[in-house]
Amino acid sequence: MKKLPLYSVAILSVLLLTSCEAVETIFKAGMWWGILLVVAVVVILLLIFSKGKNS
Repeated sequence: MKKLPLYSVAILSVLLLTSCEAVETIFKAGMWWGILLVVAVVVILLLIFSKGKNS
């Protein structure tokens, strides 16, 4: 009986969201995470190399 709300939420989300919208949302989130990670790695590398030249 407790699984009924979970199933109803899943069915409702499938009916309300098209697959294109779901994929678009996933790719937008993935793109921003990728940009954030690349910027973080570049900043870390710049800090490491700048510390190495000062020593």
